Amino acid sequence: MELTPRQLMAYNGTDRSKPIYVALKGCIYDVTAGASFYGPGGPYAMFAGKDASRALAKMSKNEADISFSLEGLSEKEMGVLNDWEKKFQAKYPIVGRVV
Repeated sequence: MELTPRQLMAYNGTDRSKPIYVALKGCIYDVTAGASFYGPGGPYAMFAGKDASRALAKMSKNEADISFSLEGLSEKEMGVLNDWEKKFQAKYPIVGRVV
């Protein structure tokens, strides 16, 4: 499946009939199994329906950091992002890509 960033927003957990998706480095993960984290009211709900690459790399919950852009990230931040990617790959199925 391919989704635009706008289409991805529909999978933010507010519609309980839809799965919850979070994208990382352009890959879309179905994080519905982690709804207590990514669903409404969860500590990572701000990432649901979005590509959270930059924010996770920076370990930030700042709305301004929730972006697919990797521009200007340090080597350390890229390492953090790669660690997040491994965690996501081990825990959640990849269901598509952001285009």
